[in-house]
Amino acid sequence: MKEILYVFLGGGIGSVARYLLGKLVGSGWPMDFPLATFLTNIAGCFLVGLSGAWIVRHCLQEEWRLLLVVGLCGGFTTFSTFGKESLALMQDGHILWLCLYVLASVAFGIVAVWAGSKVIA
Repeated sequence: MKEILYVFLGGGIGSVARYLLGKLVGSGWPMDFPLATFLTNIAGCFLVGLSGAWIVRHCLQEEWRLLLVVGLCGGFTTFSTFGKESLALMQDGHILWLCLYVLASVAFGIVAVWAGSKVIA
């Protein structure tokens, strides 16, 4: 039960942070490009790499992984929103923006996880 509490707490914090970042960045820039979701997912990837490396480096207990990686980063990132916005770009005929969004999200996401893990190493 304690593990669920860590995931719950981290997920709540991550979800609120995602909401606030979305409000700060806004949407529809440019031509309906989902910038807030893109930035949230890249930042979440960076945080996964950073927190994962930090946990390993400091030999921290499983509770830290549950709180930060599973909870916080899981609540913060927005893969379901990414899917919804990708479909909307496709349905609206913005195929170039769709391709850019999908390719950049995956490429920058992988680079962000790597960069986050290198900050601690």
